[in-house]
Amino acid sequence: MRLLSRLIPSLIVALLICAQTGTQAQKRIGEPRYIPRVGQEGKDVIWVPTPDELVEKMLWAAQVTEDDFVVDLGSGDGRLVIAAAKMGARAMGIEYNPDMVELSIKNAEEAGVADRTEFIEGDIFESDFSEATVVTMFLLPSLNVKLRPKILELKPGTRIVSNSFAMGDWRPDYKATIDDTITSWQTALIWIVPAKVEGVWKFRDGELTVRQEFQRFYGTYTTRDKTTNIAEGRLYGDSITFEINGDKYSGHVIGEETLEGVVTSGNYERPWSAFRTVHMASQPAREVTGSP
Repeated sequence: MRLLSRLIPSLIVALLICAQTGTQAQKRIGEPRYIPRVGQEGKDVIWVPTPDELVEKMLWAAQVTEDDFVVDLGSGDGRLVIAAAKMGARAMGIEYNPDMVELSIKNAEEAGVADRTEFIEGDIFESDFSEATVVTMFLLPSLNVKLRPKILELKPGTRIVSNSFAMGDWRPDYKATIDDTITSWQTALIWIVPAKVEGVWKFRDGELTVRQEFQRFYGTYTTRDKTTNIAEGRLYGDSITFEINGDKYSGHVIGEETLEGVVTSGNYERPWSAFRTVHMASQPAREVTGSP
């Protein structure tokens, strides 16, 4: 009897907890699903969903694979994150609106990709997305520019894809468009985060001084008796190409101190390498004319 008298209060408490949990679950099930409204106010922008056709084009243009980690800045209802996960990638959305975050989680569960997606309630300017290999966004041009310093610190080769809006005087590397029967939001702009090569590089027979403006760079090559302007300086992530006196250099930036590659002179090729001797702060970028 003593044992029973001790168990009865515990059983009553357990039953009350179960009843309360069941009631809460029923309440959640009965709650209406959150439905976002096109044009609703957000922290920095109003919400306008990216058309599904452009979502696919953005991911296709970024060449997303199962090896990628895709981060969508301002992920809304989660459609781009979910689409990336369906392609096999790991994907994360950063969204300020908690209702949208909850909706995105539900959408991912229903799409069967909850195990490859994550949705974080937070401010994109304060969040860490440094591990991303692909960053997507549908923000205003002013916000793109505000994010630019943080984006330029990402690992060289990281692909940045924007729905329609540019990033100031950092010109895109290329763009992709969808069928023009859709009257708006037709264009994906793509940037490849460039390696940093600003500074002075020591070659076997001379010295290369570089001034960098995003993925383009300019400068001079100096030998013992001659100084020549370099031409066609271009970076795609850590890949580098330029010309000196008609000789075509191609190669890679290795770490922060080394360049290596092949130089082509007519029909003749030979290896080349250079080592950085001076780091310089980036110069203010100017508007570069011409197609990217």
